[in-house]
Order: sequence, then C-alpha cells, then structure tokens
Amino acid sequence: MNQVSPLSIAQITDIHLFTDEKQELLGLNTTQSFQSVIERLLYLRDRIDLLLLTGDLSQDGTPESYKRLQHLLRPLAKPTYWTPGNHDYSPAMQQILNHGSILSEKEFIQGGWNFVLIDSAVSGHTYGQLSKSTLAWLDWRLATWSDRPALVALHHPPFLVNSQWLDSSTLENSEEFFAVLDRHPQVKLVLFGHIHQEFHCQRNGVHYLGSPSTSVQFEPNSAHFSIKQEYPGFRLIKLYPDGSWLTQIERVAYSEDVLDLAATGY
Repeated sequence: MNQVSPLSIAQITDIHLFTDEKQELLGLNTTQSFQSVIERLLYLRDRIDLLLLTGDLSQDGTPESYKRLQHLLRPLAKPTYWTPGNHDYSPAMQQILNHGSILSEKEFIQGGWNFVLIDSAVSGHTYGQLSKSTLAWLDWRLATWSDRPALVALHHPPFLVNSQWLDSSTLENSEEFFAVLDRHPQVKLVLFGHIHQEFHCQRNGVHYLGSPSTSVQFEPNSAHFSIKQEYPGFRLIKLYPDGSWLTQIERVAYSEDVLDLAATGY
C-alpha cells in the first residue's frame, strides 16, 4: 500500500434532527444521540480531515433543525460537505449549511481524490432518483478529473439491500447511474445512507458502502419495518492517493432512550 499519509474522512448519515431538540424518533432523542457521536468525533478529531454528511440530516426539514446541526458541528471545526436525503429541505440547507467550515460545494479535490456529491432526493417521495441533468453533470465532472481516484456520495442506495420495505425506496434509476460510472474506471467508492445499517457490495470494481445512522438502526434482511437495538454509528475511511482505501465502522454507547420496537414505520 502507498505509504503516503491517507486522507481520513468520516461519513455521517441519517441524523434526523427536529425543530424541537427534545423530540424523539421512534423513542430515540436524535439530538442527544448525535451529541454522543460528536463527542466520539471530537476524541478522534486529530485523525479526521473532513466530514461527509449523506442525507436525512433533518427529520422535519426546518431551518431550526439545520441551525442546530450547524451548532453541533461547530466544535469539530472540520471541512464538512453534505448532500440531501428524502426528509431534508434543500432550500433551507443551501441557505444555512453554507457558512464557516460547513460547505455547500458538491465537487472538490482533497488528498488526491475527486469527490462528487449528488442529490438523489425526490420531493414528496421516499425513493431516490437522479435527474438527467444530475447524471450529465456527474459524467462531466468525472471526465474532467479522470486522472484521480474518485468517490461519489448520495443518499439513496443504488442496490436492493434484501429488506422488502427498504427496497421499495432505493434509487429508482440505478442502471442509468451505473452506466455513467462504467465510463469512468477511476471511481473507487460510492457512499450512501438511507438504510440505517452497515452495507458493502462491489460492482465492476466499484465498492458501494452504506453506513449506520447516528440515530435509530434498522434490522437488516427484514421483510417489514423493524428496528435493531444497536448503538448509533458512523463510518471512517482512509483514502490513499493511489486509489486504495481502508474503512471501519465506529459506534457510540448511547442507550438512554427506550426504542419503540412495536413501530410499523416513521
């Protein structure tokens, strides 16, 4: 492996903050669980170069929830990039999550890698879809930096995850997405959220990674909506300039709330 120091990133996803910091999602206080994640990130701060937030940062899409996110992230003082999820409200995100170390750019170069963040959210729907303009822009940006390894991030998984209820809200036009990626062999990683669980698969040399949520976790391989009693988490990734990478899942021991295990949705 290349001995050059890697770029270390933390993927954070599905925070589901509310206007009211006391409000709960399925019995879990999402502000408090995210604060526990922040405490762990602060401990790891010197080993992290930047943060990638892959959607559903808010549950209700309100300006207040994004202002709280901005406040909670401030102590980390790390470059932070984001893409929206199906629960988010993009206009509010663009206005609020665009100051200080929180950046609204959707393409950047760091550590020898090309990062491209794309919006898969469809207003009023839980499933994901990439517009023709988004696909064309992705194709263009990947072609522009074809000499660098690339990482693409979005909210919705482009694969079925063997959970019947989740598989009804994945990325609807995955084949169009794959067709773009197939033209650019420098793409090494695709990161996504939405499924509230760890996931890893490979297609044509590209690795696709899903991450645990900083809030409620979903039971893998479940036919119906099901919560898993597991700690909140996030993903750490080390990226080397030669295109190689390493990853691990971090979890935090947050268990102060009583989860609504009988819930049939959210």
